[in-house]
Amino acid sequence: MCTAATYMTKDFYFGRTLDYELSYGEEVVVTPKNFPFSLRRMGNLESHHAMIGMAHVISGCPLFYDAINEKGLAMAGLNFVGNAVYRKDEPGKDNVATFEFIPWILGQAATVSEAKKLLAKINLLDIPFGEALPAAQLHWIIADRQETITVESVSDGLRIYDNPVGILTNNPPFDWQLMHLNSYMHLSPKAPRNLFSDSLPLKACSRGMGAIGLPGDLSSQSRFVRAAFVRANSVSGASETESVGQFFHMLGAVEHPRGCCDLGDGKYAITIYTSCCNADKGIYYYTTYGNRQITAVDMYRENLEGSRLIRYPLVTEEQIRVEN
Repeated sequence: MCTAATYMTKDFYFGRTLDYELSYGEEVVVTPKNFPFSLRRMGNLESHHAMIGMAHVISGCPLFYDAINEKGLAMAGLNFVGNAVYRKDEPGKDNVATFEFIPWILGQAATVSEAKKLLAKINLLDIPFGEALPAAQLHWIIADRQETITVESVSDGLRIYDNPVGILTNNPPFDWQLMHLNSYMHLSPKAPRNLFSDSLPLKACSRGMGAIGLPGDLSSQSRFVRAAFVRANSVSGASETESVGQFFHMLGAVEHPRGCCDLGDGKYAITIYTSCCNADKGIYYYTTYGNRQITAVDMYRENLEGSRLIRYPLVTEEQIRVEN
């Protein structure tokens, strides 16, 4: 239950919502160029592109939910339960665990084109990080300022799709989601016109009826359509504050308020965090469910030549500006 998006003004922006019933203690993590990734099958990735992203750090290892690297390449993993299929070791392939997939790509590729070359050799493994952390069923969005792709490991192999809408949600698979947009080609941000019948004097009953017919529920299918429509029709200035503000408004269209997505047993899916990364400048912005104020971490204010993780716990309590 997540939504990822890309956005372009003067700079390239990438981000996502994480919609779930609980937090795993995720943090904004800066990974410098010489932090050693100890991979399960592929040895050590000791020298790589620096990256910043949201991760759960366990035993000193960052398990990234989403991240950007110093070259401007971005990647996020979203739930894909019931459709994701991983495999056993395969000779001649780059056998990579799913929890290593984001640093494997962002650590080596500078562009989507370079990521595709790595994907041609990859075999995503069905191995857990540990007993309490089985392999998460995910699919991924990878993007730079030129192009966006979706990667899905399914029963008939690894599927790589061009993603012209710059959006990813969850199930069903991406090709179905893209095809489903055909059902909404009539949507418009403009006031509706009477196409119902020439013999009936129908007219709009109020102002503000743009996007009439846009689905408003929290299902993955509806969020895909809604996010794709909002992104395609989004208008903002090119400054950093305008671009970042517009990105958060864009993903605000798919947020989960507590109580609207009942999972049973007193559990509710909520938007735990929303991120917006300026992939050109290496800045990670975020809000949390309990803190609507935008917080920023700048990768380039850290020592990217180092070998130790730099970790920033999330600000989760509301910060309200009082003016009197």
